Amino acid sequence: MSIEQQAMIKTILPGATIGVLGGGQLGRMLANAGSELGYRFITLDPTPNGPMGQVSEQIVAAYSDADAARMLAQQADVITYEFENVSSEVAGMLMKESYVPQGNKLLHTTQHRLREKRAIEAAGVQVAPYREITSVDDLREAIAHFGTPSVLKTATGGYDGKGQWVIRSEEEIEEAYAALSKAKTELVLEKFIRFTKEISVIAARSPQGEVKVFPASENIHVQNILHLSIVPARISDDLRQQAEQLAIQIAEGLQAVGLIAVEMFVTEEGSLFVNELAPRPHNSGHYTMEACITSQFEQHVRAVCNLPLGDPSLRQPVVMVNVLGQHVEPLLERMAVQDSLANELQVSTKVHLYGKADAVHNRKMGHVNVLASSIEQAMQWIERTGIWSEEWNSWNK
Repeated sequence: MSIEQQAMIKTILPGATIGVLGGGQLGRMLANAGSELGYRFITLDPTPNGPMGQVSEQIVAAYSDADAARMLAQQADVITYEFENVSSEVAGMLMKESYVPQGNKLLHTTQHRLREKRAIEAAGVQVAPYREITSVDDLREAIAHFGTPSVLKTATGGYDGKGQWVIRSEEEIEEAYAALSKAKTELVLEKFIRFTKEISVIAARSPQGEVKVFPASENIHVQNILHLSIVPARISDDLRQQAEQLAIQIAEGLQAVGLIAVEMFVTEEGSLFVNELAPRPHNSGHYTMEACITSQFEQHVRAVCNLPLGDPSLRQPVVMVNVLGQHVEPLLERMAVQDSLANELQVSTKVHLYGKADAVHNRKMGHVNVLASSIEQAMQWIERTGIWSEEWNSWNK
């Protein structure tokens, strides 16, 4: 680290105000964790009384509103972001007006799949083979090279499976290209990786270069939405160490500040391919709230404020299950009575609801951390409640 870089580092002590670009559930849980350390929070978000706005001050404005961003800068001692689709241009402007230890370079990189893949490769880490697609002829040529299935994705936007098309035959090429090119952004084709598991590792890095990683999570998706995060991940110790080392390598190579979630595929041969990055708290890290000595949210606050990082060690096995709109009513009914099933299985359940106004089908409304002495006990509770029967049956087909 150069003398100039060292001079730019600040330590933000409790009592200060943390400004957050974005006011969703990640911001809400960030504010809850940070307030326990003594920090105050203010969010910039366009949705009045959103999840974070219910527990902190809020400036209601679009993320691209430069005047609102300056107002945030005036009221905050340090600024972070809770999701990566905020304007990197506004983040860059805020670097001149306030203290943004994460900068906007990594934000700019992870907002675009091609830039992200090239940055991961530059850090010496393997990604799935890919090609930039600029025309339907490009797509035909790439499909001829990679074969089917292959995955066509928009370079920007897209989450929970949106903005992508699994091309399973040559007959789908024109339709897939026509559908995704409507987004008016670059496209990327990825070779389909036949994986046995999806895992993620969340790393934290402070401005002075301290890095710590949380235990790898095994992730189960249903209809492209995260359903379960299982920790410890059911992989070998060697593979777990490799995954954690890759996350450290990426955090250091990209000079991340705060959290960076690294999503990976595990192949039958035991190889790891990095799929995506997220420079923020991550859905697959929600298990840390009760299961780790330090949660991902406290760790992010510590990192951006340049405090010593906390101990990320796992206290006990845990399974995190997402609560979608269709799960809210049966979950609330179960919360109103004694949970004899939890007593029988000797598990503890911790419910986190995000304060969203409308319980829309397949919209993330909260999560439950199921803590137990074994993964099997936690999984039994999730299955036997019947709340997640649709997802469970789909996954176990």
